[in-house]
Parts: sequence; structure tokens; C-alpha cells
Amino acid sequence: MLSCALVAGAPALAEDAGRPSDQQSARHDVRRDLHPEHTSDGQPGWIAPPTSPYARFTAPRRIDVAEHEIAPGVTLTQWTQIDSRGPIQAHLLAINPKTPGLRIDYADSGTVRGVATVPEILKRTARSVAGVNGDFYDIGRTGAPLGLGKDRKHVVLHGRKTGWNSAFYFDSRNRPTIGQLPLNMRVKHHPEIPLTDLNSPYVAADSVGYYTKRWGKTAGSAMTQGQRTKVRAVWIRNRKVVRVSTKVKADKTIPGSVLIGRGAGARALRGLKKGMRVVVRAGLKGKPRMAITGNQLLITDGVVSVIDNRVMHPRTAVGIDNDTGEVLLLVIDGRSKASRGYTMLELANLMVDLGADTALNLDGGGSSTMVARSADGRNRVVNVPSDAYLRKVTNALAVTYTPPK
Repeated sequence: MLSCALVAGAPALAEDAGRPSDQQSARHDVRRDLHPEHTSDGQPGWIAPPTSPYARFTAPRRIDVAEHEIAPGVTLTQWTQIDSRGPIQAHLLAINPKTPGLRIDYADSGTVRGVATVPEILKRTARSVAGVNGDFYDIGRTGAPLGLGKDRKHVVLHGRKTGWNSAFYFDSRNRPTIGQLPLNMRVKHHPEIPLTDLNSPYVAADSVGYYTKRWGKTAGSAMTQGQRTKVRAVWIRNRKVVRVSTKVKADKTIPGSVLIGRGAGARALRGLKKGMRVVVRAGLKGKPRMAITGNQLLITDGVVSVIDNRVMHPRTAVGIDNDTGEVLLLVIDGRSKASRGYTMLELANLMVDLGADTALNLDGGGSSTMVARSADGRNRVVNVPSDAYLRKVTNALAVTYTPPK
């Protein structure tokens, strides 16, 4: 049943280091948005060996298949798959979200910029039975996710207006969906303020970011990409400005919220004075019930939408089978002799073979982790993370089950 078609693509880009100027930061933002990394860790991937022109017509061999139900509506399938490039180990959660008592939700460590292992994140999620790692994140710096996120209990937690909006979400009618999900933001009665980010890893050059107490403690100049001049912070509590500063110190609690501007953004904030009323509005288009982003759509309306067939990594992906209504969570192990990892094209093709009509690439590399409930009722890691230990990540997709009464 499983087959792979192969073509060539391009390698990932590394992140900038040091304290960039505004101009350098702007170029960095553009590169990052147009050429998202394969993985948050930035490690070079294994280069896929060439294949013969006939490889696409040869079905890979699938062995050591194990399948069992871990909860009503949730089936875990694991197998080894061998083709001309070598073996991979695959782990698939097939989830029927219409099952009574079953739910898929966004989960994190308790703050936007906090990091924890996937099992630790799921421990905070009541009645979790399975889960995988989620969005790409600002690893080694702020720890914050690069895209948007919303859980079923809260308003939108973090996101960008543009640039990282390819999302898996449940819409207002609780239907699983994959596609672009815009974030709408504005400062009420202040259209001149260029508000672009909510609890994002950094404020873009000449823009304004909005940070709430859900962000966690401040991260100092990391929140302005090292910029220390032409910065302005407007601290808000109970919808009133309580303080204005020209620095963002580290490890400070945000009791209310804060607007942080850089360059032109800082100048636009000069009109906000102590005692003024300030109201920020933020919401996702269509009012989805939950949402999480990845870096790239793998499949759109049944058509593969990626071309990279050169760089192999451990992978995590989420897909939707429109025929069955199932949500498919897939993890491919990598960076080992037992499992080489997949290129983006191989990942997309496998998701097609599994029945996905749409699919999204989540964070990979050492972040790729799948947890599932075992026979003894405990949640355990079921794949082999490539770091040889559990990496702390920014968020996760959690599967929960509550027996109907």
C-alpha cells in the first residue's frame, strides 16, 4: 500500500547569530518566512542517496507491523519500511475525532516561551492518551513558538499576522482543517500602531509586538533581536498605561501586558502616555476552537505541494483523511542506521498513501516525539528520538479521552 515518488529540492537555511542591525533583522525575517527551516535544531540533515528512475514504481517493503487500539477511536500502528535508500521506522496515530469523549487539543508547558518534553506537557493535560510534538520554535533563545497557537479554553495564545500561518485547526463547527489561518490584531483607536505579533519570539524590525502574562517572563533584548536602541515598551494593566520605558529587561514578570516597538514601531508608540486607556484586539479568522501551526503544507487538496527530496530528517506531520474523517499523526525516526529519516517529498508521499488529502509538516529533527498510552495505562514514548534523550519543545498536539457517562 505504501509507495514513494521522488524528485529533488533545496536544503534548509541556518539562523543568523549575534546582534543584527535593523536592516539585517529585516532581511533575516524575510529569509525565515520565505525559507523556513526543516527543523528547529538547525542540524544539517543526512543527504539522500540517488535513486534509479524506476524507484518510484517499486513499492517499499513493509515489515514488523504492529497495530493496536490505545483508546476508543485512537489506533497506533508502527512498522519498518525499506526501500532503495534504506530503512525507516514509522509511527502512526489514526484518530477519529467524532468518537464520543475524544478530543485533540493544543498543549504547552504553561507559558508560551516555556519548554518541556512531550511527556511532561501531556502530564499537564487531563486524560491525555497520546500526543506528538508541535510547532517549530526559537530553540536556545526565547523558546517561543514561531507560529500561532490556540487551545480550546483560551483566546489565541500567540501568533503572527503574516509569515507563519499554515495551520492544523478545528473550525468553529469542530471540523478538522488544514490551511492558512490569518491572525487579526489591532490597537483599538490607534490604527497608526503597526501591530504584527502576539507573544512571538521577537518583534520584527519597525513593528510592534504585544506580549501578555501567558508569555512568561521577559527575555530582554532577545525579544528585539539584540536591538537596544530605538526601542519602546508600553506596560499596560487593567487596560491603562502604567509605565513607559526604552528598555526591555530580562526575567521580569508581565502582570498585565506590554507593547514593544522597534524603530518605526517605537516611534508609533510615543503617543501612548501613562494613564491612557489601551485596548488590544486579537483573534483568528473564523474563530477556530483550537489551532497549531507548522512550517509548510505537505499536501493541498490531494496534491503534493513540496519538492525537497534531498535532505533527510526525523519528521512529524499531521494530516486529514477526508473520506474517513480521521486525523493522522505521523512520526518518522531518523539520523540512525535503523531509520534514515525522510525528505519532505517522501513524507508527503507517505501521507498520501496513508489516505491524507491535506497534510502539514510540524517540527522535526530531535524534536520528533510520539507518546501513546501503553497496556498498563501509562503514557510512554513509542518512537526513538534522534537526540538519544527527550528534547524539551515548545508545544504539542494532545489527544485526550474522557469516557462518556
